[in-house]
Amino acid sequence: MDCPLAMIRRRFAEEIARQRKITDQRLIDTFASVPRERFLGPGPWHVLGDAPDYFLTDGDDPALIYIDAAIALDARRGINNGQPGLHMGMLARLKPRPGDHIVQIGVGGGYYTAIIAQLVQPGGRVTAIEYDAELAQRATENLAEEPAARVVCADGTKHDFDPADGIYVNAGATRPSPLWLDKLKIGSRLIMILTTDDHDGQILGIGRLSTGYAARLLGPCGFIHCINARDPASEAALSAALGRGNMDSVQSLRRDAHEPDEACWMHCDGFCLSRQEPM
Repeated sequence: MDCPLAMIRRRFAEEIARQRKITDQRLIDTFASVPRERFLGPGPWHVLGDAPDYFLTDGDDPALIYIDAAIALDARRGINNGQPGLHMGMLARLKPRPGDHIVQIGVGGGYYTAIIAQLVQPGGRVTAIEYDAELAQRATENLAEEPAARVVCADGTKHDFDPADGIYVNAGATRPSPLWLDKLKIGSRLIMILTTDDHDGQILGIGRLSTGYAARLLGPCGFIHCINARDPASEAALSAALGRGNMDSVQSLRRDAHEPDEACWMHCDGFCLSRQEPM
């Protein structure tokens, strides 16, 4: 292609933002500046079409991967560099700011880690936790020139990390880890994906308040499972809640012990998405 790659990246970022109705210029500029090809390995690339099927790009020109589609990091295992539009939308909700400490659970090749690392400059940092050793090594190599990002190969539901201004979970859970909720600073945000065993579910946004947690379901999403952030009881409760619908009614997350009542949208031991206003 004759068009310079920088111009292709710019058009790619601006078109995604237009489609997603995102106006955060700093977020758009960051998507326009980070080279996606650095985090995908050599082409040609497997692009996720009608799931679960991939198609192969017609060559290895990096211009071919500036599309709003997931691209395989490991096609055999179904592990992808996720859809850019989805991530731009979730990062617009997370709102990483200069000076923030952001924790990312599920790093893959590190592309979105690099974007977050730029968004928290100057003065911020990213703790990027990846369970899969092969992916953690790959992300470490890909992020070698990004001093604000530190990759840790660990279980993201248990690895202790410093209190966070934002937590970004890039894998499907049936409930948030208690560690994630504990480590949120007051006024901070957690964006994660709640998914059933068939990988479908809802994006969940959580905000920590001085006396509790606000919560909103932000729209449908499917994602690869988050290791150790799933259990049969919460999966059953989530499946039942999704089947009933009424996602817009969720207002808060409760951690106190209580009997299920009409205010509970999804209720299980130690965790409830509630229709009540935050406490």
